[in-house]
Amino acid sequence: MARVAVVLKVFPSDAGLEPRELASRIKERLPSEFEVLAEGEEPIAFGLKALKLVVAMPEDMEGGTERLEEAIKSVEGVDQVEVESVSRMQ
Repeated sequence: MARVAVVLKVFPSDAGLEPRELASRIKERLPSEFEVLAEGEEPIAFGLKALKLVVAMPEDMEGGTERLEEAIKSVEGVDQVEVESVSRMQ
């Protein structure tokens, strides 16, 4: 089964929440068909940092990235999720 890599920007609900802590919470809650391949942080403004994630998921998943986005939004401390790109993995 082919997989795709989804690049996401995750905004915390609290400026004091470290991106690493948020990434840990997300990894614990993601369903098994999703795999975090990479994580990082991106400064936004006034000390706020967004979490950047690269997540692998099945290419043929119904609804595209919707299930992934909803799973991440359900994690405590997540305010908003933006999909930046989706590309097929080789």
